[in-house]
Amino acid sequence: MKIMVVGGGGREHAIIKKLKENKDITEIFALPGNGGIAADATCVAIGAKDTEKIVEFAKAEQIDYAVVAPDDPLVLGTVDRLNEIGIDCFGPNAAAAIIEGSKVFSKNLMKKYGIPTAEYEVFENAEDAIKYLATAPIPTVVKADGLALGKGVIIAETRQQAIDAVRSIMEDRMFGESGSRIVIEEFLTGPEVSVLSFTDGKTVVPMVSSMDHKRAGDGDTGLNTGGMGTIAPNPYYTEDIADYCMEKIFLPTVRAMEAENRTFKGCLYFGLMLTPNGPKVIEYNCRFGDPETQVVLPLLESDLLTIMKATTFGTLKEDMVKFSKKSAACVVMASSGYPQKYESGFELTIPEAIADKVYVAGAKLENGKLLTAGGRVLGATAIGNDLKEAIKNAYALVPEIRFENAYYRKDIGKRALMALEEK
Repeated sequence: MKIMVVGGGGREHAIIKKLKENKDITEIFALPGNGGIAADATCVAIGAKDTEKIVEFAKAEQIDYAVVAPDDPLVLGTVDRLNEIGIDCFGPNAAAAIIEGSKVFSKNLMKKYGIPTAEYEVFENAEDAIKYLATAPIPTVVKADGLALGKGVIIAETRQQAIDAVRSIMEDRMFGESGSRIVIEEFLTGPEVSVLSFTDGKTVVPMVSSMDHKRAGDGDTGLNTGGMGTIAPNPYYTEDIADYCMEKIFLPTVRAMEAENRTFKGCLYFGLMLTPNGPKVIEYNCRFGDPETQVVLPLLESDLLTIMKATTFGTLKEDMVKFSKKSAACVVMASSGYPQKYESGFELTIPEAIADKVYVAGAKLENGKLLTAGGRVLGATAIGNDLKEAIKNAYALVPEIRFENAYYRKDIGKRALMALEEK
């Protein structure tokens, strides 16, 4: 069986490694993949947003099943185009991917169907937004409507910061056309939880919960990044909260999408805030989160391809999906200076003995050598019988991996361990 995975980051590497466990799969192609992924799949130099070339390749290679992993190609309709030529896919079509592609759409959906989220206002020009900010509660959150590589959200601590954020997004177009509309929403407080879920449009099966560490610096300081590390499960996410979320958030969201003729099939990611007034949705993603995937999939004991195909064909059942009761931790190793200016092109050494625990995000192969080629270079993931052991095991991998200008946070999982001690 020939599989094609669209994308080229750490998330895709984690998906590919898990898919490889299925003995029916004879070949996996990664489009474009990266230098690290090349050890586990055949990388093809076609960009994840180059829909027409992706379709041509899939047709020529007679691909049996495709996994479209990143947000951009999903929103652009890559699944739709592959379906048109008879190729089944894991991932939502463009009509459903709008749940991530437009924050205005997702906020309005939640409002219409009574799904708990922060209060908000939508603006189409900067002057109206600035006028509103004159009396809006501070701090506040300013979000670009469209996709912005996970960076289109600005938390403004002062009124001036909020005004600057509006001007940067709407006038200076720091996120391009994604900033043609904005959402200004209530600032929520509480622990954050990421819950990825499999869904076939009717049944929802949540994966093990996780906690991302977005800020670049220790102690949750510095700029927001694409994620500096993750742990799973998230200790703040109790059974009672999980039951509430299933009843009030997960199922209502999937039913709302079906009611809007936008049936969602694939991985629906719920970014939640556990506020003093109960869990609320901060954001939806229409795909596996990165780096959450790097701790969630290693704990999956069921066959990933079987589950993926069940989401495609509407046959998903809860007992198909089984997770280990152990814990996992991922430490992201980045290029010093990320998420701003950084140097790359340094030789990257990953010992063979630990290669199965490393998910490469930013690397290229040049003259047989693996070189760094991005801000986030890789995620080092380990499993333990409990969270403390998983974190210890993950940090034990870090000194084994070598590249110049390597940077990583030293406190991944610290907040989660404190939460466990409080229980």
